Amino acid sequence: MVKETPKTAKAPRTADVWAVQCDKCFKWRTVPSQEEYEEIRSKFKQDPFFCSKKPNVSCDDPADIEYDSTRTWVMDKPNIPKTPTGFKKRLVMRKDFTKMDVYYTTPTGRTLRSSTQAASFLDANPQFKGLSPSDFSFASPKIMEDTIPQNVVRKGLPGILD
Repeated sequence: MVKETPKTAKAPRTADVWAVQCDKCFKWRTVPSQEEYEEIRSKFKQDPFFCSKKPNVSCDDPADIEYDSTRTWVMDKPNIPKTPTGFKKRLVMRKDFTKMDVYYTTPTGRTLRSSTQAASFLDANPQFKGLSPSDFSFASPKIMEDTIPQNVVRKGLPGILD
């Protein structure tokens, strides 16, 4: 989820809160880190998330966060692979809120922007021979239209103006 504030209005818009939805009560639970979020997401179909997986939390407790338009929400597909160890994944919202771009930073500092670049990097760096391009997902999360700020100008979409 991306929160629009005066401080971040000019900075790249990146995820500032990680949350998962309970498969039983459908309440949203925050997750402390991107790594923990990716762990849950990577196996969500075979091991769904339930409130009880958080320490001292149950479905009877209030949600940690509510789905509303105070921030822009984006939804990942389940079972996207976790970011390989030593790499960093970054999601950046485009200024017009049309999509999020996915970038991986390698342990050597190179930025990968596509599966083709990931494959080239792995070919050129045999120390990562245990990885394959399929370990990198450049699938962009879905931006939830009903949470996009009203003042965003979107290319080619009438009706969403300043």
